[in-house]
Amino acid sequence: MHLLEFQHERDALIRAQVRTDRLQLLFRQSFFSVLGSFLAALMLGWLCWGRIEHEAILYWLGLLSLSTSLRVVLLAMYFRSPPETRTPQRWELKYWLTLVLSASIWGGGALALMQPNVLLTQTLVLLFAVGMSVSAVSCYSAYRSMTIVSIGLVLLPCSLWLLFQPAPTQIGMGAASLVFASFVVGATRKLSDAMEKAFRLTREMEYAHSIASHAAQTDELTGLKNRRAFFQQAEQTYEHCKRNRLPLSVLMLDIDHFKYINDSYGHQAGDQVLRQIGAVICESIRDIDICGRLGGEEFALLLTNTPIEVAQARAEALRQAIARLPCEHVEGITASFGVAAMNAIDQDVHMLLNDADKALFRAKAQGRNQTAVA
Repeated sequence: MHLLEFQHERDALIRAQVRTDRLQLLFRQSFFSVLGSFLAALMLGWLCWGRIEHEAILYWLGLLSLSTSLRVVLLAMYFRSPPETRTPQRWELKYWLTLVLSASIWGGGALALMQPNVLLTQTLVLLFAVGMSVSAVSCYSAYRSMTIVSIGLVLLPCSLWLLFQPAPTQIGMGAASLVFASFVVGATRKLSDAMEKAFRLTREMEYAHSIASHAAQTDELTGLKNRRAFFQQAEQTYEHCKRNRLPLSVLMLDIDHFKYINDSYGHQAGDQVLRQIGAVICESIRDIDICGRLGGEEFALLLTNTPIEVAQARAEALRQAIARLPCEHVEGITASFGVAAMNAIDQDVHMLLNDADKALFRAKAQGRNQTAVA
């Protein structure tokens, strides 16, 4: 049951990431498509300038410039927004509105430029409309629905108008454009599916890599960092605190009489004790702290920006929390602690941990279940 829930959560997360990836691709591809659409309209207007009333062309270009400006503003808002706010829920509808507005103006203007008795003008307008449809495939490839709507709004008005003209040439042109549009719509399905699979495969690989990376750095039994991961991050934190002159303390703890627990109650009982202590440690740490299981029954906590007095108090609180742990088979669980703080003599994090280890040894020698400070 838990496995199924995990898979559903993973699939839902990947679907959301893929949807965001599609949105990012859409906006990255949109800049040249927006400008290209307006430039194509300018060129068509220039070619038809001597055959059509100038007012109609200027009115069309004026409306198209307004919709283009609106789309440019939308693109600027998107790219200037924080990355975490670039979500489909926030931007998809806005993009849809500007796209439908611009495509409707383009298709309506192209229809207005059609001259009933001028075949050359009709051919030019249809050629540009077909070109806009081809560009829509590349610009909106991440969203098949946008591609289809854009083609429909730009190409269909001219094509349907030609189908109802008396001349066979005009009817043939309209029919040919519709056939072309049907092939393009069919191709968009394959292209969209291929992109969807590519996005999903990429996210699945990233997810699998993150799981593998987490597993390689995590102690399977307690969920804490393993020895290698602990020292890798601890060395970086040590250098950061030393460079910025921040206080750094370390706690080392060792479960008292752990060999006796394993010998008397079995390794399953010992594993349960380790899991319980791992859970207590996880509940006590901050985001800036580093904790790990160094091996066997030994644990370490590196406390960033923490003076030794505070570290000692946290060690005592953690020791008392461990002593209160209930255990079915073991009579009682206790741990001994060693606390040390970074000083000028320490050259690396290993020397700091060595100081805490000496304090831990003294705590055990003095009777266990206590905290000793280096």
